[in-house]
Amino acid sequence: MDFVKFFARRLGRLLLTVFIISTLVFFVVRVIPGDPALIIAGMDASPEDVQAIRVKLGTDKPLLSQYLVWLSSIARFDFGTTLISGEPVIKLIMERFPLTLTLALLGISIGIFVAVPLGVMSAVKRWSLWDYFGLVFSQLGMAIPSFWLGMLLLILFAVKIRILPLFGADTPAHFILPAVSLGFARAAIILRMARASMIEELSKEYIITARAKGLTERMVKYKHALKNGLLPVITVTGIQFGYMLGGAIIVEQVFSMPGLGRLFLFGIYQRDFTLIQGGVIFVAIIFSLVNFLADILYSIVNPKIRVE
Repeated sequence: MDFVKFFARRLGRLLLTVFIISTLVFFVVRVIPGDPALIIAGMDASPEDVQAIRVKLGTDKPLLSQYLVWLSSIARFDFGTTLISGEPVIKLIMERFPLTLTLALLGISIGIFVAVPLGVMSAVKRWSLWDYFGLVFSQLGMAIPSFWLGMLLLILFAVKIRILPLFGADTPAHFILPAVSLGFARAAIILRMARASMIEELSKEYIITARAKGLTERMVKYKHALKNGLLPVITVTGIQFGYMLGGAIIVEQVFSMPGLGRLFLFGIYQRDFTLIQGGVIFVAIIFSLVNFLADILYSIVNPKIRVE
């Protein structure tokens, strides 16, 4: 029963978040200078032609009417058609999304496999060489932007040494440098969380009790403390994966990968308002859904959170 209530609360929060974001995107896009109908028709079009395009787009209707139609479309997962090509926005997004999702999954995987062991070792062996290395790694990861790191990696491994491909997404080797660029920053944040959580767990009373019972240090640290210390890391990793999708859009431009990033930038250059708002809403929905799933997973691993 507690899980059902917790699930319902989190689902309600998810729907409310999507509603608020949809509303903000709708009004912000319409504040941007420029008439979509005039852009499509061209500067030399007659007023009658421009008005006909407005009628086709639905921008001739009152703002409230447009808003209600927009919410109804979002509920059906229908983002409309692009102003330039007339193709369904959701079709274009789903064609590019697998590449962006693959890149984000690879990046978060690198972050987890690097950060969690290093964070645990930093906490278990505080102020040792491991700990200092972890602290320096986390500082660098949080200070270096992913796109700048991506350019450095391109210059080093694709131009100077030439052991990895330069641009594109044709082979698995094309994903190595972008995934490392994304995972480096996320690893820094996960590492800090894992270290702090483990240090907190190692100072709790049940650890003192476990040691008093004669359990070995290995069992105390890597069985009892580690199991509880990694719980907060689940939530942080879910949030970082959501951010990873946004970061992937930028990194895709550095490596010329045909993912969502290039699609959305094309929409911005062409002032394709339908594509822009559909893309923003899609990323926001995925981000909120990832956080929702992270909360549910955390509640399964740690049932106490449901009661709280």
